[in-house]
Amino acid sequence: MNHQTRLQALSVFLKSQRAKISPESVGLVSGSRRRTPGLRREEVAQLAGVSATWYTWLEQGRDIKVSVSVLDCIAAALRLTGDERKYLFSLALDSGSGTSLLQEEQPQISPSLQTILQELRNCPTIISDRRCQIVGWNQAASHIFLDFEQIPQDQRNMIRLLFTRKEFRSLAVNWEHFVSGFLSIFRAYYGQYVDDEWYGQFLEEMKALHPDFHTLWEQSRVSSAPEVLIEFRHAKAGKMLFHLTSLQVQGDADLRCSIYTPAPDTSTEAKIKRLMERKSTSSNTLI
Repeated sequence: MNHQTRLQALSVFLKSQRAKISPESVGLVSGSRRRTPGLRREEVAQLAGVSATWYTWLEQGRDIKVSVSVLDCIAAALRLTGDERKYLFSLALDSGSGTSLLQEEQPQISPSLQTILQELRNCPTIISDRRCQIVGWNQAASHIFLDFEQIPQDQRNMIRLLFTRKEFRSLAVNWEHFVSGFLSIFRAYYGQYVDDEWYGQFLEEMKALHPDFHTLWEQSRVSSAPEVLIEFRHAKAGKMLFHLTSLQVQGDADLRCSIYTPAPDTSTEAKIKRLMERKSTSSNTLI
């Protein structure tokens, strides 16, 4: 992400966060002449204890000096979460990981992680890297989502697949809710690796190819580990409910483990078992 792109991303983020806060929630009078939702720039400046002019310049994406203490005040004024605060600091201070080179090789899954992946028999699980590139999955994921083995390796990007494959659009009852969880993770990476130009290139490509991507991306939150309840309508198994838990994998490679755990007190786990049994029976018949 080059310098100007980073400042533009900061501008968009500040505007979106400001729009989410109602005046009443911070003890301000709403009034009747507000043309846009949320707080005004001068109100954020007031809450943060900075000048309205300086905050306006920051939100406009101007190249100005900022300090950690002032950013802390802005984060508090905008009621940012921990992940959102990290995102703000990465963009405003240009304090990314320093990763400017493209990721040339696919990260390798350790034998221990591969064992864990296979042991989660009734929990569809996907391993992805910092670009949401899918590098591993278990059989349950193949049954619930699609057969990733049939997709060329360079096209196994989870964000891309969500928008290009009809299987995902028809699977999720609320597709936009399904997508939002992955976009929140992707935005967290986007702020963390501010020096990697791949992210900017990928975003421009997605916006050009998929009109609905732009809106969902602008609305997305920042979260390194969102936990959401997702309802699927599987073509063969019917209604299924899963809790998505996203875990950071410790190690040299920046990998993430996305686990879809069957919701308790539902028939989801039993349906997964039946799907797996049918596949196993079908495979044995062909031998």
